[in-house]
Amino acid sequence: MLLVGLVLLAKMLSVKNLTFSYDTTTVLSDLSFEVDKGEHVSVIGESGSGKSTLLKLLYGEYDLGTGSIHWNTTEILGPKFNLVIGYDFMKYVAQEFDLMPFISVEENVGKHLSNFFPEEKRARTAELLEVVELSSFSKAKVKTLSGGQKQRVALARALAKQPEIILLDEPFSHIDNFKKQSLRRSVFKYLKQKNIACIVATHDKEDVLGYADRMIVLSNNKILASGSPKDLYHNPKTALIASFFGEFNNIDGEIVYANQLETVAHSNLNATVVHSYYKGNFFLIEANRKGQTLFFEHSVALQKGTTVHLQIRK
Repeated sequence: MLLVGLVLLAKMLSVKNLTFSYDTTTVLSDLSFEVDKGEHVSVIGESGSGKSTLLKLLYGEYDLGTGSIHWNTTEILGPKFNLVIGYDFMKYVAQEFDLMPFISVEENVGKHLSNFFPEEKRARTAELLEVVELSSFSKAKVKTLSGGQKQRVALARALAKQPEIILLDEPFSHIDNFKKQSLRRSVFKYLKQKNIACIVATHDKEDVLGYADRMIVLSNNKILASGSPKDLYHNPKTALIASFFGEFNNIDGEIVYANQLETVAHSNLNATVVHSYYKGNFFLIEANRKGQTLFFEHSVALQKGTTVHLQIRK
């Protein structure tokens, strides 16, 4: 019996045959997947694909149409069954932040921590403000913060009671580029260290590459693909998946990324340069091949009208 119990607990989140509709419009259809304890899963898809809706269903904000959601042996139910939405073991950070504007950053983060242990509360709050890189704003009133800073307060507050799973909806969408990279590293590293499972709905590949254990791709109400970022990058089944990772071409039915094309002295794949886009450590070259636009990367800009010979890099 003990072995059976351990097997049941091996998968923490279990979603089976989830279907949900707004009135008569089906948003998600027959979704099934599982998430391990401490696993980082990214959910991607075009706008309107149901990413945010899925997170709200997982949190219990909506009632399911059909199917089931369980966290271990606890069934996640919606407002028809729960007077108060949500569960103690799960936190959800939406794109709208429900913060208290007239109290300080540290008060917002520590609001739900026990006052019976003031030293522990102060230490925990300070730790989380360091994770979201807001230590110097601890005494600032939330109403004085920027949108990106408020998003970081919301992240810290969600982590305050160390949930077993956290749901993040576009968690860095309001963060400017000067902070975004270091903040990603800090937050996702913290979640791994604490073995907190996370599901991240995102349109940004930088939220995924280097951090996600697995990607779920939503399209046409269903799961189009599921796998590690590395596997999906190297074997994109569709143009939608390839487009998430960067510029790509469809050459004779084969998906080829721009960085997989290189110039050579002679080949049967010829194109005429249309434009060179500066990308920092390379130029993205737009070229025309018999009316088809091709993109490839090159070390220097190429003159418009130049004929280039291309091959797929092995």
